[in-house]
Formats: sequence, structure tokens, C-alpha cells
Amino acid sequence: MVHVAAVDLGASSGRVVLGEVGPDRLRLDVVARLANEPVGTGDGLHWNVSGLYDAVLDGLRAAVASSLGRLASVAVDSWAVDYGLLSEGRLLAEPFHYRDAGRTAGVDVVHAVLPHEELYPRNGLQFLPFNTLYQLAADPLVDRADRLLLVPDLIAFWLTGVPVTERTNASTTGLLDVLTGEWDRALIRRLGLPEQLFGDLVDPGTVVGPVTGPALPDVLSGLTVTTVGSHDTASAVVGVPMHGETAAYISCGTWGLVGVELPAPVLSDAAREANFTNEGGVDGRVRFLTNVMGLWLLSEAIRGWERTGRSAPLVTLLAEAAAVTAPVPVFDVQDPRFLPPGDMAGRIASWCVEHDVAPPADRASTVRSILESLAEAFAVSVRRASHLSGRRVDVVHVVGGGALNELLCQLTADRCGLPVLAGPVEATALGNILVQGRTVGAVSGDLEALRRLVASTHEPRRFIPRSKSARVAG
Repeated sequence: MVHVAAVDLGASSGRVVLGEVGPDRLRLDVVARLANEPVGTGDGLHWNVSGLYDAVLDGLRAAVASSLGRLASVAVDSWAVDYGLLSEGRLLAEPFHYRDAGRTAGVDVVHAVLPHEELYPRNGLQFLPFNTLYQLAADPLVDRADRLLLVPDLIAFWLTGVPVTERTNASTTGLLDVLTGEWDRALIRRLGLPEQLFGDLVDPGTVVGPVTGPALPDVLSGLTVTTVGSHDTASAVVGVPMHGETAAYISCGTWGLVGVELPAPVLSDAAREANFTNEGGVDGRVRFLTNVMGLWLLSEAIRGWERTGRSAPLVTLLAEAAAVTAPVPVFDVQDPRFLPPGDMAGRIASWCVEHDVAPPADRASTVRSILESLAEAFAVSVRRASHLSGRRVDVVHVVGGGALNELLCQLTADRCGLPVLAGPVEATALGNILVQGRTVGAVSGDLEALRRLVASTHEPRRFIPRSKSARVAG
């Protein structure tokens, strides 16, 4: 058994997790929770990555203390898409936040060169207006930079001084060849981007180097940094206790990532039109999935109520929503109006009015409407993943924070017409820990072996569809 530290940075919050992993042991302890609030400046919305890094260092100190100095390695995962631009090793500016309104300005620039219909066979990615290649097309700092590092690679660089780009996260940039897993240099040149920005690619399970540097705490000196599936969804999928090939997964947090795991990408016109993406997974697997607006809808609605003094604890809101018996509107959670921060409850009401639907009558109905709408979007996406991939689906795994939301899990089972297995909540951290454990030799085997260890140590909760008339995937 070994101890490792997983730095897991989400789009709303982060954590540093101490993991214990061995052939028959897999446990974790959250030793630090990190705030991750965007910062608005004159030129838009940014991540405070420098402040986040300082918090990561504090968390790693806590992990060292909790493990009594026996940490075998540390690895970082985070949200995708966003990046830092460096010149001679120095960050030029705090990275923009993908929810910044200006992040979409590059879409027309890119599509004037290559429309999405031509991009999809090359990068396999669904259209999201804030994908990295679109952000870069409108970034004024590009010509001043000599290196681009995605967020987890930037943190690893600051820890080690070694700049590398982990492949699963690179697959979300739109600039990786979906068939070879290498940078699409021809596409990069065609878009007029500096080729030197895109450096060495490495796979999950690569040793980056020791923590080093005069400005770093002595207690961290010499710790080994490795790579994992540094896109948090790539790590989360490792932590899904799937058995066989007939399972779909929903990694549910700020976003809901809904899909299946495949050995090869699906690049059909139908997949493109359904806005499904082919992202890199650990051990060369493909995460064939689509992004669904997730619990961001609920958390942003709650923030709006807090601003007006009408909030309540989440457990109270969910209990009130579960008690709603009158019909509530099911709205399109993918409507772009729901992407930016703001008055989410008001936007939902506006959507309903525009679509000749009665808006939710009160706070409880609004919460129930959000959860019903998410469950419907999840069910539709599961059915599409099954149809487009040719994979039969007979069970749906929900991992991440959404696994704690019993009402959402039950509604998802009802609308899918399939059993839902909820948990583990910390699938991302577990996937990070497992790949680290395999890298340092504490465990061995393929993904199926790693998932059997998850299943034997973290039993999921089962939700059975309540309606026999519910639609079935496949």
C-alpha cells in the first residue's frame, strides 16, 4: 500500500485528497478544500490560477503531514479547455474563464477557415463555443507567448519546472488529431497559431519530475509529480465501477458529461449533428460523450436566492422539490442563456414564457423543474450515445456530486427506464489515485482491474425506475 496526493480542481471548487491504494485497498481523505472563484477585471472574467496554486501548496503540505511524509507521488487533474500562455516560463496573464462572454469571439474566425463539418473528422469534438481553438483565435496574447499549458499542466510546471501536456486534456483543445493522438500541426498552421505553443505530449502514468524550486516549501521538496487523466472527466471515468460494455456514465457536477467508453472514435455525421465528442481517455480509450448543463443550474439559482435573502440549505430545497406533486415545466437545459452567471431562476421563467409554458410557481417548483429537466436531458443523451455508438445500454452510472442528489438520481432512472447506480461521489479523485497507484507499482492491471477495486471498496446506491412506461436506451 502507498500514499499519494490527488489535486482535483473543479470549475467551482477544488480539493487535495490523500489516497491510500493497494491490491485490496482504496480509500481517500480530503485534507484540503479549495475555493475557486472567478475574478472579474476590466477585460473580462478570469481564473485566479496563481491564488489557486498557493492553495494547492497549502493542501499538499497538509497531505504530507497526514501521510507522515510517506507520499509516493502527486498528480493534478482539472476542468478542460482553459489555458495559460507563457513567455520564457512566465505566465503572461491569469487565464480567461470559459464562461467569459468574450471567449466565443473566435468561433467565426475559425469557421471562416474550417467549418465545424470539416473540423469534426479531424478533432472529433462537439461544438462548444469556448473550446480552446476558438479561444486562441481571439486571444491577443498568442503572438507574445512561446508555450501554452492547460490548467493542470500549468500547476505541474510550477511544481517541477518541467513543461509537458497530458494527452487526455489536450484532446479537448480541438487541436489534437483524433485518430493519431498527436498535435494536428497542419490545422495549427492553417489557423495561423504559433506552432511553438504546443509542446511535448505525454500519456497518463508518466513521471514528470520531482517538486523543486527555491520558492517552494521544503516539506514538498523531492515529491514526485506524475500524470493521470488530467482532464477531470478522464479521471472520473476511470473511477466509474463499470462492468462489461453495456454501461453508460454520467459524471455529474457543474457539468453533466454523459456517454459511453469506446475503443475508437465515432466520427459520423450523425454524431456531429448530435453534438457528441470523442475525447481521450486513460489507456487509449475514447470517451464518447456530450456535455449537458449540469448542477450549475441549481447552484446558480441558489446563489440568486441568496442574493435576495430567500435561500435555504440544499437539503431543505431538495426535500421541498421532492414533495412537489403538480406538473413542472421541463425546459431545454442546453439553451445558451443558462451558460453565464446570473439570475438563473429568472432565466428559467423567461424561457418558459417564450415557449408558452407556465413558469415554476415557487422556489420548490423551480428546483424540481431544474432536476426534471436535467434528468430528461441525461436520458436523451444516454439514448443518443447508445444509438450513435451501436452499444446497448442496460445500466447508467452516476458519479460525482450528482450521485449525492437522490432526487436527481431517481428522476434519471425514471426517465431513462434503466437502473441507475450512484457513486462514488469522489470518482475523479479515485481515478487520479488509481492511475498514480499503478504508476508507482502499488496496483497493476488494465482499467477493468482498477474498476473492480473501485466496486469492491465503494458500493454504489441503486435506483430502480418507478415507471414501467419509461423509455429504454438501446
